Amino acid sequence: MARIYIKTYGCQMNERDSEQVAQMLTDRGHTITVEEEEADVILLNTCSVRDLAEQKALGKMGMLRSLSWNRPIVYGFLGCMAQSRGSTLLDDVPHLDLVVGTQKFHRVADYVDRALERKWAARRDDVRFAIVDVGEEADSQRTIRDHILAEKQVTAFVSIMQGCNMHCTFCIVPSTRGHERSRPLIEIVDEVRALVAEGVKEVTLLGQIVNLYGRHEFSPLDGKSPFVQLLDELQEVDGLERIRFTSPHPIGFRTDLIEAFVRLPKLVEHIHLPLQSGSNRILKAMHRTYTAEKYLALVDRIRAVRPSMAITTDVIVGYPGETDADYAMTRDLVDRVGFDNAFIFKYSQRKDTPAAAMPDQLPDTVKESRNHDLLELVDWWARRRNEPFVGKQVEILCEGPSKTNPNRLAGRTRGNKIVVFEGSPAQVGKLIKIHVQRTTGYTLYGEPVDASTLSESSSNCTPHTSAF
Repeated sequence: MARIYIKTYGCQMNERDSEQVAQMLTDRGHTITVEEEEADVILLNTCSVRDLAEQKALGKMGMLRSLSWNRPIVYGFLGCMAQSRGSTLLDDVPHLDLVVGTQKFHRVADYVDRALERKWAARRDDVRFAIVDVGEEADSQRTIRDHILAEKQVTAFVSIMQGCNMHCTFCIVPSTRGHERSRPLIEIVDEVRALVAEGVKEVTLLGQIVNLYGRHEFSPLDGKSPFVQLLDELQEVDGLERIRFTSPHPIGFRTDLIEAFVRLPKLVEHIHLPLQSGSNRILKAMHRTYTAEKYLALVDRIRAVRPSMAITTDVIVGYPGETDADYAMTRDLVDRVGFDNAFIFKYSQRKDTPAAAMPDQLPDTVKESRNHDLLELVDWWARRRNEPFVGKQVEILCEGPSKTNPNRLAGRTRGNKIVVFEGSPAQVGKLIKIHVQRTTGYTLYGEPVDASTLSESSSNCTPHTSAF
């Protein structure tokens, strides 16, 4: 059996896809390794949202070529860049064996086994398997359903749909992920129940436009969209403490979803609400189907029902034709909302997207300047949003050791604030109260109020309080 190294670039959906691939490979008897130097198979699960992500994956694959100097290794690209570039990657990367697209993750184990058999039989690395599979596959959205859970893992991603029909002019996702297609509701609920039985306390529902789940396959019921119907079902799963979802679209936040944040105790007080631009002219060019005014009105509606709601966002600066005045509108809107956090992206041309062919492409210097300026504003608001928690008690779900200091534990509040503290391994997986002592930017630091855990019932959870 082989040792498999998998590296993932990009979003949570890519992480979830890699997890599915890893599960299928281990089911075949293979071993997943975190050491690329000992791997017999190297798989890079790629991202195409920005050119930088593609260049990182290509550069990494080039460096990994040297590992095969004394033994045959199977090299493969998976995911979005594989889907987008297809067989051209074989010309760009001479040692590449596999190119497997976004609807074929469930085929990876078969392809790996066949490539290994051929290379090991030849005992030479210059034998190339060279398979490209980037075709469409019916019901591929139902193949991402298995999990590899670490010891004491208490959070998990659950893929509920694939694809996107929005066709934003800057975005390559519709061509890499295909059209929208959703999994049956009962399959998702059963998957969550199985995760809870293994100790998971919090799930994050994943989809390109997650809050439009099921709109083509299922009907509204009692005024509730299919997505809200799914949230209602998950609320009833015993042992599940928290429900999150990402990434939504503003047009999917209708009354039934907004009211769900009041009705459903397990639905946390955090919304990721992509903005992209504060200029109506640029929003129209992006094909975002809302205006800055409608976006602000939606934020007001959300905060009216949940004043403690943490709101994060995505913004693109340097879109083709974006003037200083357009950027100023974006900056003003970001300042008016006062986001808890924001991911700021410099516009990147993606092939076969309408924006890539637009005139007035902006120079990198302009993009960089606006990116830096907006990040400073976002950082300022993040600190301001965190300061009211100092001296207060917050509820966290302890997830395990801190990523930056393994000697400390970390967890997240319902509003997705990271909290680091000194505690006991027995607290992992528990809802506990933390007294916040200080904050540094995006992270809160504190100490447990006492050694006891909060009630296991989500209905007793104490939501955030905020000064804003």
